[in-house]
Amino acid sequence: MNNSTNELSRRVTITNDLGLHARSAAKIAQLVQNVKSKVWIIKDSKKADASSIIDILTLVCPKGSIITLKIDDQSDLGILNDLVQLIESGFGE
Repeated sequence: MNNSTNELSRRVTITNDLGLHARSAAKIAQLVQNVKSKVWIIKDSKKADASSIIDILTLVCPKGSIITLKIDDQSDLGILNDLVQLIESGFGE
């Protein structure tokens, strides 16, 4: 599910059976390595730096969790779209 909340954020649902675990968190962190500003993952009221595997894992996102991906700079919109595609594809698992 890809719902635009505004041009700098997207809501997505974790679809893979194992949820957002260490391997999938590493894929996210690797993807955001080259951003110009910060990328955030938000679940409920918790916010994690998407470049930190440990931060991502603290969100505890099992299958079906709805998260918001947020970028701070419009120039990172391509990375935001790539993250949405990665998550919606179940991290290739």
